[in-house]
Amino acid sequence: MKLRFMPREERFFELFNEQATNLVRAADLLVKLVGDHTQAEDLRRQIEEVEHEGDLTTHEIADRLNRTFLTPFDHEDIHELAGRLDDILDNIEATADRMFLYEAGAASAEMVRLTQVLADAAKALASALERLPDIGRNARRIMDHCIEIHRLENVGDEQSRLALAEVFKESDALYALKWKEIYDHVENAIDKCEDVASILEGIVVKHT
Repeated sequence: MKLRFMPREERFFELFNEQATNLVRAADLLVKLVGDHTQAEDLRRQIEEVEHEGDLTTHEIADRLNRTFLTPFDHEDIHELAGRLDDILDNIEATADRMFLYEAGAASAEMVRLTQVLADAAKALASALERLPDIGRNARRIMDHCIEIHRLENVGDEQSRLALAEVFKESDALYALKWKEIYDHVENAIDKCEDVASILEGIVVKHT
């Protein structure tokens, strides 16, 4: 029987679940925004509020990490996981911000599909993070969610290519440049979801 001389800090699991909740909320709000650009100002504000809550969670994780000796898994993995989750929220906020500030107008069908891919990836991440506290029993489920995120990243790449191809068919160069930047932020957010999946896969391998 293993003896635990000092208790591990389990609050990290709660914080990652809080961040996953923020991520899903922000991604769902972005889906609403691209579905109805007339609500851009209000939905952008709501996304900013969620991103701010995410920043507070990220800071708490970092602060607790600096003060904790025994953690549920490696300090480096916790640091990387917190950073990449924060990156996803930052890119979601940047997407909403650019759509509002640039007065981008109605989104294309490809943009709608791309943000739905992001929302699906966020939900898969949330499901994986929820299972981290009992990693031994949930290793297979966590890995399955990670595989799904990798699949969604491939779908997102394809949607992004199609979307950009349509954008650059427009004769208005300024319009194309605005939307390219917007698409880049969504694609970056999906890429960061895949980064989180890779970190989670590494944690599973180390602890099972």
